[in-house]
Amino acid sequence: MVLATVRFWLNDEGWGVLDSPETPGGCWASFAFVEMAGYKKLSNGQTVELEWEVPAGGNYEGWPYFATRVTP
Repeated sequence: MVLATVRFWLNDEGWGVLDSPETPGGCWASFAFVEMAGYKKLSNGQTVELEWEVPAGGNYEGWPYFATRVTP
């Protein structure tokens, strides 16, 4: 896992983008991969741990990386 910062998080839509040196350009993340109890909500600027992969086809929803695990 690497450290990442939440660039933005859309609570009403349940997704956002995380930034880390290992994921230049941004890493798309869904609430489904956030490991926490209750309502899965992140805050802009929050530091998280991130596991990611490069999506097949080169991007996901226009982002070059896809989060597979996010831990606040």
